[in-house]
Amino acid sequence: MYRIFFKRLIDLVVSLTGLLILSPLLVIIIILLFVVNRSRVFFIQSRPGIHSKIFKIIKFKTMNDKRDENGKLLPDSVRLTPIGGLVRKTSLDEVPQLLNVIWGDMSLVGPRPLLIEYLPLYSEEQSRRHEAKPGITGWAQVNGRNAITWEQKFKYDVWYVDHQTFALDMKIIRMTILKTFKSEGISQQGHVTMHKFEGNKI
Repeated sequence: MYRIFFKRLIDLVVSLTGLLILSPLLVIIIILLFVVNRSRVFFIQSRPGIHSKIFKIIKFKTMNDKRDENGKLLPDSVRLTPIGGLVRKTSLDEVPQLLNVIWGDMSLVGPRPLLIEYLPLYSEEQSRRHEAKPGITGWAQVNGRNAITWEQKFKYDVWYVDHQTFALDMKIIRMTILKTFKSEGISQQGHVTMHKFEGNKI
C-alpha cells in the first residue's frame, strides 16, 4: 500500500510545500546563476527512470560552457563557477528536481537517475535499480554518495528497491538533511562529482 499510494502522496505534499517555502531562495539562486553563467540557469538532460523509461531531469546549472580552442568543453573542475560550487556543496542544485517529483518522473527517495549511456553497462542485478522511481536522494546517497565505488552504489540501490518502507524513507530523508549540512560525499577524490561508470571490471 505504501509503495503504490502513500509514497506518491507524500512526494506531492512535500514537493509542493518545499517549493513554496524555498521560492524566495530559489529566485536569488536563479538571478546569481544567470549573472555568472551568462546563459541558461537550468541544466536539463535525458535520464532513465522507472523501467528505464526516459525523462528530462532538471537541475540548477552549476557549470559554464567554456570550451578549448577545438570547441571541446573544458574539464568540470574548470567550468564549475564559485556560485555553482556553493550551490552544489549545499545540494541546492537538486531542488528543481522537486518539479520532476510533482510531474511523477521521480520520487523524493529512490536510486539516483544516472546517464542513459550506462544502461547497456549494467549487470542484470544492477539493472534492478530501475524497478523503482529514481529519487532526489537515496540509500546510496546517505551511505557515501559520490565517495563510494560504483559497485557499492549499485548494491545500495538494489537493496533499497527490495526494502522500500515509510520508515526507511523517513530515515533516508533525515540522514540526507544531516549530510547536506556536513557537505559529506559530494565528490570522489580527484573529481568534481564522480568518475564515469565504464562497466563492470572482470
